[in-house]
Amino acid sequence: MEKETAEQIAKSYVAMGHSVELINGIIANTKMVNEDPEDKEDTVKRNVEHLEIMIAKDYWTNENMTAVNKAIVDGKAYLA
Repeated sequence: MEKETAEQIAKSYVAMGHSVELINGIIANTKMVNEDPEDKEDTVKRNVEHLEIMIAKDYWTNENMTAVNKAIVDGKAYLA
């Protein structure tokens, strides 16, 4: 398997930020406001899973994962 480039890692980190923003927005009722609750829950579930997969990657160095970890915890609480 090829090693991720710095550019690919940076893009992955940005994509994680988009998932964090979406999870937080759904919880705060500022994103997907007019969607069915089932659609919101499915979106949160998929994005939490994405973050869990991505945070487990071994190529992270000094990236701040505080918001990512919080979104995972908050997303799981939202789904409970």
